[in-house]
Amino acid sequence: MKRARYLITAIACLGLQAALIAADTSDAAKAAREATRDKLRETLDAASATLKVTFRQSDKQPFNFVGVMQGDFANVDSLEIVIGVTAVETIGFRVYPHYKGAYINIDKARDSQGLMRQLLTFCGTNFLFWGVDDTNDVFSGYTITLESGFPKEAILVVLNSIHNTDGFVAKLRPFVDNELPTK
Repeated sequence: MKRARYLITAIACLGLQAALIAADTSDAAKAAREATRDKLRETLDAASATLKVTFRQSDKQPFNFVGVMQGDFANVDSLEIVIGVTAVETIGFRVYPHYKGAYINIDKARDSQGLMRQLLTFCGTNFLFWGVDDTNDVFSGYTITLESGFPKEAILVVLNSIHNTDGFVAKLRPFVDNELPTK
């Protein structure tokens, strides 16, 4: 009988200890994510003038920053940039081209299959990968891992590559609306 009580007490203590460790880990992960968000904010603020993009923290998702790149683009109206600090220690970039006042959507494209094939081809040949979100809007993206610390230089390289998305949209236009690219 005493052994059973000791065993139950030991199991309860181990369970409590595991819960406390999980809570500490959760608090540490949250603090690390918030610190990364603050460093990202500093990096984006410093790069804003060069990129001619003002980033703001998202109202809907406090770990996301949103900015719009305007410019003398040949194929897009603008590039909407969403940068998020994830809960799994990565920073994700999503760049949504605005074309003729809207997102490029595979369901609305003239040739959806051709568009998807071109996106897959881009994934194997471009610096940024290409995909669609849960509403089938097309984006280019990049994911940076944080396992070696905060990668300020890598973030700047990605940010400075975003404007190239315009040239790749030129190759998407025949699939979207059958128009030939400007450049």
